Amino acid sequence: MAQKPSIPKGTRDFSPAEVAKRNYISSIMKHHFEVFGFQPIETPSFENSETLMGKYGEEGDRLIFKILNSGDYLDKVSQEELSNIDYKKLTSKISEKALRYDLTVPFARYVVQHQNEIEFPFKRYQIQPVWRADRPQKGRFREFYQCDADVVGSTSLWQEVELVQLYDAVFTQLGLGGTTIKINNRKILSGIAEVIGAKDKLIDFTVALDKLDKIGEDGVKKEMLEKGISESAIEKVQPLFQFTGTVSEKIEKLNDLLSSSEEGKKGVEELQFICETVQKLGLQTAIIDLDVTLARGLNYYTGAIFEVTAPQVAMGSIGGGGRYDDLTGIFGLKNMSGVGISFGLDRIYLVLEELGLFPETVTATSKALFINYGNAESFYAMEAISKLRRSGIKVELYPDAAKIAKQFQHADKRGIPFAVIAGESEMKENVFGLKNLQTGEQVKLDFEGLKNALK
Repeated sequence: MAQKPSIPKGTRDFSPAEVAKRNYISSIMKHHFEVFGFQPIETPSFENSETLMGKYGEEGDRLIFKILNSGDYLDKVSQEELSNIDYKKLTSKISEKALRYDLTVPFARYVVQHQNEIEFPFKRYQIQPVWRADRPQKGRFREFYQCDADVVGSTSLWQEVELVQLYDAVFTQLGLGGTTIKINNRKILSGIAEVIGAKDKLIDFTVALDKLDKIGEDGVKKEMLEKGISESAIEKVQPLFQFTGTVSEKIEKLNDLLSSSEEGKKGVEELQFICETVQKLGLQTAIIDLDVTLARGLNYYTGAIFEVTAPQVAMGSIGGGGRYDDLTGIFGLKNMSGVGISFGLDRIYLVLEELGLFPETVTATSKALFINYGNAESFYAMEAISKLRRSGIKVELYPDAAKIAKQFQHADKRGIPFAVIAGESEMKENVFGLKNLQTGEQVKLDFEGLKNALK
């Protein structure tokens, strides 16, 4: 007996129903991306290794899938090099390309490569798969989709305001009312570290602070002490552990705390503009909240930081992003500021599934199955099917004149809600029998009546 085939660990097959639901989410995203003026781009699934390597730190480099050179990939490798097995040196000789790790670095490459063709500010969106050689586990895959929207070539804070509105628009249409858009600013985190005399320990400080929800105040203080942050410094930051109130009240507290830090005050000023403007303009269903413990991508972001969490579901973040002042600097194009957000497609799918928010109509299945009674009847059915399809109605004919019970069973298993009876008697009367497979109710209709019933 032949061995049952399998797929690589960390990858997934998607059923027709799953693909239909994912398409439902991405179609709503695409609609709002374009309403907000973002243009679609696509980049290749693989890049030159030199484009990707060294852009994600040592850990990231390890997780990049390398592609062996085609043909005799050992052609350029000497016997001595094979014997010594210097992996880094060997890899560069046998692998010149790699699967993309994210959409950001390829986007930066795209901007630099096409800078003379692009009209700045440039607003792009991208929905494509990425690959990471990570250890597969629940909720973590080696192949998954990223959905990004970025603006490059502008330092205006109006972009941040629009991105908050974009999040609100997408999640409102998906039915996720009450989504929380958390916001912070990298300059505020730097300012706090400066004020408490721990500027050299910014990363240690913010990583510990970021864990406040998980390990509590005592746990955070303990970790800070272990990282060499003094007790007096921790005492100065005490207000952050009970950082509650409205957005305005939190901004007031930050103004007091950061009065001696120019960078910190700049961060507060930026946050104040974004939050106050968003509140004045109003959001449909989302909630904006200032979270001073938020510390995403410290080595990467330079201004506003975003993270989105869903209501009612313990799922972690379903979106995130922020401002970066030097996206393209890694490829030699300096001073090209940008800001971007991403949507976590897989997590959003799980949230909608858990809350039962997918509309019943979101399905890849046909609206009706025409029962096959033989060639003459099938021709009569196909004439109607062709007209219905031209009207955008999803219908199909069972291909074989099989037992009627088998055809009805097929419709049931496919989740098709209606069966259309087009037998000899229906042909004589120039009508169609429409059977509701959920209720068992059956009616006779002319073509126009059938069309209206299946719309």
